[in-house]
Amino acid sequence: MSLDQWHHIGSIALLCTGLYIVISRDNLVKKMMGLNIFQVAVIFFYVTMGKVTGGTAPIIPADAHGHEVLYSNPIPHVLMLTAIVVGVATTALGLSLIVRIQEAYGTAEEDEIVRLDLEEIG
Repeated sequence: MSLDQWHHIGSIALLCTGLYIVISRDNLVKKMMGLNIFQVAVIFFYVTMGKVTGGTAPIIPADAHGHEVLYSNPIPHVLMLTAIVVGVATTALGLSLIVRIQEAYGTAEEDEIVRLDLEEIG
């Protein structure tokens, strides 16, 4: 197996791990960490897909007249930098909401929050 295939397998394993944590855990903080693992897997996948073996920076040298040069596309990496910033902001917002839920309900467990809401309604 080539190194690129191992990168894809690693990103799929991370993706499945994050998804499993989000689905299987009742604690909201653990769900947020599962979402972060899921996000890292997607970013890792895009960055490894954007890598061009033997590619160089997309800067045309002065002596490149008539020469075939293989360039790497910087767009996937730039987009993933933006995704990292959005992910950090989303995590901060999610954790602040979890703190507020903890203050209001006295717990961060999803099943306890649903039970308390049902008791309040009924």
